[in-house]
Amino acid sequence: MSDAPFLPLCPSDEGGPALPLYVVKAGDEVTLSGLLGPHEAFLRKQGFEGRAGQFTLLPGQDGVSGAVFCVETGKGPMSYGALPAHLKEGCWTPQPKGLDASILEELILGFCLGAYEYQLKGAAQAEKACAKLCVPTELGREARILARAAWLGRDLINTPANLMGPTELAEAARKMLTERKASVELVEGEALETAYPCLAAVGAGSDRPAVVVIGRKAGRTKDAPRLSLVGKGVCFDTGGYDLKPGSSMARMKKDMGGATLMLALACALLDSEADIALEIRLGCVENSISGHAMRPGDVLTTRKGLRVEVGNTDAEGRLVLADLLTEAAESQPDVLLDAATLTGAARVALGPDLPALFSNDEELAEHILASGKETHDPLWQLPLWAEYDDWMNSSIADCNNLSSRPMAGAITAALFLQRFVPSGQTWAHVDTYAWNDATRPGRPVGGEVLALRALFRAFSESF
Repeated sequence: MSDAPFLPLCPSDEGGPALPLYVVKAGDEVTLSGLLGPHEAFLRKQGFEGRAGQFTLLPGQDGVSGAVFCVETGKGPMSYGALPAHLKEGCWTPQPKGLDASILEELILGFCLGAYEYQLKGAAQAEKACAKLCVPTELGREARILARAAWLGRDLINTPANLMGPTELAEAARKMLTERKASVELVEGEALETAYPCLAAVGAGSDRPAVVVIGRKAGRTKDAPRLSLVGKGVCFDTGGYDLKPGSSMARMKKDMGGATLMLALACALLDSEADIALEIRLGCVENSISGHAMRPGDVLTTRKGLRVEVGNTDAEGRLVLADLLTEAAESQPDVLLDAATLTGAARVALGPDLPALFSNDEELAEHILASGKETHDPLWQLPLWAEYDDWMNSSIADCNNLSSRPMAGAITAALFLQRFVPSGQTWAHVDTYAWNDATRPGRPVGGEVLALRALFRAFSESF
């Protein structure tokens, strides 16, 4: 697939002038002196000492002749995330030639992530001039795949909810998956009510009908490992009759961040041509209020047959996932993975940067955590603490969607989900924030596909 119009990259054989961007390891005075000897006096005057993160433009007869950036290598792609803001528009060629492949991968990915800026689709605006990285098209393949998936995911989360309802999210997913040669089924109406009764109950209060997206693509070989992805796609969450306060509702367009993460991961895996038999299910729905909305105290019968008492209509995400997990497990995948913006409790425990990871398989959990460390995209494991499971009991149904105690909310939510995962099914659950509260290098404020790089590394290789 072409990078256009997504990524700020241009091929090195495109022609036209490109300025050198010298990437130097922090503290490497020998390399710095050899590369930039003619500019030594200028650099000294600027107080440039080669420290990590230092950047300067180099003067020339006709203006800028290049730039130098010092980086502490091994710290991940975000080390390069500030470069797009520093560089003037035009093409920049990384120097020196023969830059280490791992550094080049991180440079390309960090540069692209840092250059992202949400633009409302259909707005009348010219293409924004920006700095572009000039690299041969055969280099940085994985970085391009991940950057493209991240841009697509960020765009979906950042789109205002009036423009990104269940139908629009489902259509975006259908388009992205079919472009990658996956088969796609959209389940709606009576078929959805029959197959996913809990999800249908969540969406009953909205005039915007719920949609379930099911995508499938076989592996290249008959023995390809089978991965099934499930994502919570609540396009806007009012909380239902247990109404959120305005301050908590303001960002609820991001409540489909779990579905977006799973969709971005699926697209990245398909673009990489990894030998995986892939399935993905996205529950696209809106949690709203009307005379048709579910009420506190209602009892819902799930696809599995378990009856759930609705203790709180704002604990809707676990209801969306319950039926999808049940169906996904019916095909007995090697790994079942779900993601959701499920609980505020996970954010209280871990803050905005660390998605919480739960798994019933310690080997799988360790594999995902190690992938997070390798890619500088960390998750943090929390326990499926069985002693808390009866906190989700109900006096009139098989279980309640709300814990009886105001503690360990992320754990009890994961324990609720585990009730819909068959014994013996390898499963992991990611509770993510899906948002950057403030702009940092490589992480502009707004929607974010946290853990994308970690999960891609974990499942594009053997698992």
